[in-house]
Amino acid sequence: MKTKLLTLALSSLMACAFVSTSVQADPKTPGTETGYSSIDVMQKGELVPLNWISVEDIKASLADKPPMAVGFDIDDTVLFSSPGFNRGQQVFSPNGYSYLQSQQFWDKMNCSWEAFSLPKTIGQKLIAMHQERGDDIYFITGRTGSDCEMTTQYLKDTFGIANMHKVIFAGSSKTAYTKTPFIKEHNIKLYYGDSDGDIISARDAGAEGIRIMRAANSSYKAIPKNGVYGEKVVKDSQY
Repeated sequence: MKTKLLTLALSSLMACAFVSTSVQADPKTPGTETGYSSIDVMQKGELVPLNWISVEDIKASLADKPPMAVGFDIDDTVLFSSPGFNRGQQVFSPNGYSYLQSQQFWDKMNCSWEAFSLPKTIGQKLIAMHQERGDDIYFITGRTGSDCEMTTQYLKDTFGIANMHKVIFAGSSKTAYTKTPFIKEHNIKLYYGDSDGDIISARDAGAEGIRIMRAANSSYKAIPKNGVYGEKVVKDSQY
């Protein structure tokens, strides 16, 4: 009896681990990324180690390629922006997430509270490497935009970006929560992001999605599924 119960439990666990890449996950709404955060992922009933990669590995893989367009998500990818988001929740919807639907919050976040966002070390390293190569850098965020946004200038100054493009606020478009049209429009070949939606959007656009790990103390509490699509995961990128 115990053997049968164990077999049934293992079968259930394996079944729950199967994930379809056709799922359009909302990249920044808490609660839409459910699953597990194991060092390994389950694929076709077998545990598969994560496809780890370093900044040096990425640089080496691009050594014989001409400059290209690359893209970055912002929150939890290049910036630790939880201070502003946490404040927004306290002010606009304590104990809830409705603040993410408030234009008042987005105006505060994009126009003043961005100043409290901290650059992630991985963002500094990746952006420096791509600038050294002469790559064209774009930032595409799932945030709702604001007329007064300071995010573009903040990113330019924080990361020393020479040829800065205006941040693309995908949350303001009719294609909210998918970044695919913008990745296609700018012919982006590599797109870095922390959410499942980032990886899916990149692949749907014909680009390679590379996973950046979310910091454990991020205010965004959805459970990340790093590597669940077999994508490359950047080492130590939670910092």
